[in-house]
Amino acid sequence: MQKDARLEARVTPEVHALLKRAAEIEGRSMTDFVVAAASAAARQTIEQVEVIRLSRQGQQALAAALLDPPGIAPAMERAIASHRRLIATE
Repeated sequence: MQKDARLEARVTPEVHALLKRAAEIEGRSMTDFVVAAASAAARQTIEQVEVIRLSRQGQQALAAALLDPPGIAPAMERAIASHRRLIATE
C-alpha cells in the first residue's frame, strides 16, 4: 500500500517518551507504533457507533418484534385516517 498522506502531531516530552518506550517494547518504530495505535483506536470508535450489541435476551426480543410486530396503536390509526382524508381532499 502506498503511503502518501502525512500525519503530524506536537506532543509533550512526557508523551513522546511514553510512545517511544512503548514502541521499543513492541520492537517497532515510533511511527509504526503510533499509526497502529491510532488505527486501532479509530476502528474501535467507529465500531462503537456503528455496531449494536445485544444480549441473548435482547436478540430474542428484537427477533420476536420483527417476526410478530405489535398492532398499530389507536392514536396512530386515527392519524393515518386523518392523513388519508387530508390527502383525498387535495
